[in-house]
Amino acid sequence: MLVLLPPSEGKANSGEGAPLKLGSLSLPGLTGAREAVLTELVELCSGDEEKAREVLGLSEGLRGEVAKNAGLPTAGTRPAGEIYTGVLYDALGLATLDAAARRRAAGSLLVFSGLWGAVRVTDRIPSYRCSMGVKLPGLGALAGHWRAPMAEVLPEAAGDGLVLDLRSSAYATAWKPKGEVAGRTATVRVLHAPTRKVVSHFNKATKGRIVRSLLSEGAGPKDPVELVETLRDLGYEVEAEAPGKAGKAWSLDVLVEEIH
Repeated sequence: MLVLLPPSEGKANSGEGAPLKLGSLSLPGLTGAREAVLTELVELCSGDEEKAREVLGLSEGLRGEVAKNAGLPTAGTRPAGEIYTGVLYDALGLATLDAAARRRAAGSLLVFSGLWGAVRVTDRIPSYRCSMGVKLPGLGALAGHWRAPMAEVLPEAAGDGLVLDLRSSAYATAWKPKGEVAGRTATVRVLHAPTRKVVSHFNKATKGRIVRSLLSEGAGPKDPVELVETLRDLGYEVEAEAPGKAGKAWSLDVLVEEIH
């Protein structure tokens, strides 16, 4: 099972570990594309601060993120699973999983990123600010920059099992599963059952809880049909829509009664 996650906008501070080594990150086929984004981001943030803030879409209160980006080559690192914070990651609670569940997380979770493309939760990275929606002056839109390298690398990472796609729309544009990989991919929405509306905050929290449940129980559904059965066994109310034709992903709605 491969679980695709969005990053978080807010991030923990960089650690005291050794500086970033691009070649040590998972998915080495993305190294060249990572180096290109990192080089331009550092150059941008080492120059005109106002221009960098405008390009990155940063408010006045986030001015300090520009200097953080400028210092990325020498900043300390920590596991990506500790860098990413926010609603989904709080609900997932990687640090409080037992040892077996943490091993499963290391092998199955993939976090998408405007800067790194995608990383495992065990990959050591510094704290940064660069969303997938950014358009760098030289490289252009980052989602477009990542599409070709992702198309080369991600099918192999997906293996022959289930792909559980929990990414937000901005990050989903960087790689769209195709062909037989799409046929074993499931996307998930979380809906408030009485209104059938998506609620952003609770959507993220429930996705984090779903991943935690799967990891904690050692569940290994091999395809979307098994995933639906597994989630129902775990107590989730799920409605599934099979793709209308080959090469399309399954759509799952998880229904919740309370928003909290």
